[in-house]
Amino acid sequence: MKKLLVVIDMQNDFIDGALGSKEAQAIVDNVVQKIKSYPKDCVYATRDTHQADYLQTQEGAFLPVVHCVEQTEGWQFPEKIAQALDGAVVVNKPNFGSAQLADMLYFETIGQEEVEIELVGLCTDICVVANALLLKTRLPETKIIIDSSCCAGVTPESHAAALTTMKMCQCVIQ
Repeated sequence: MKKLLVVIDMQNDFIDGALGSKEAQAIVDNVVQKIKSYPKDCVYATRDTHQADYLQTQEGAFLPVVHCVEQTEGWQFPEKIAQALDGAVVVNKPNFGSAQLADMLYFETIGQEEVEIELVGLCTDICVVANALLLKTRLPETKIIIDSSCCAGVTPESHAAALTTMKMCQCVIQ
């Protein structure tokens, strides 16, 4: 069986920056350990990537907090995460979900008998759920696992709601 890990948006701005939270900070060590438990060639990561005109975008109108602007400190992975991700495939994404990642994993797993894809990261209720549903749509027979101890939402309540949503869409919640 092939097992892949997808690390969603473990970036400074979501951990202790513009949109950081104590819940996000609390999962960093868990995520580092999870990354280290996978072979390097089985790890993928996304990086929320915005431009200087973020506030003029639709997302910026709904969430008027500048974050993850490309090449800024907030866009970067914290050192612990960056070191653990060394050798991983990193996909920059301009919005919540990455169709590029879903396609990449589709082609990576074509012809494989059994594949599991595990997701961890931030934020459970926005980018994790968006990517989980994209992956489940693109790879309907692939087991999609969410490690809830390696995810954090905007609030604990929205984190729990997102886990319920993913479970209802046939993702496995651990």
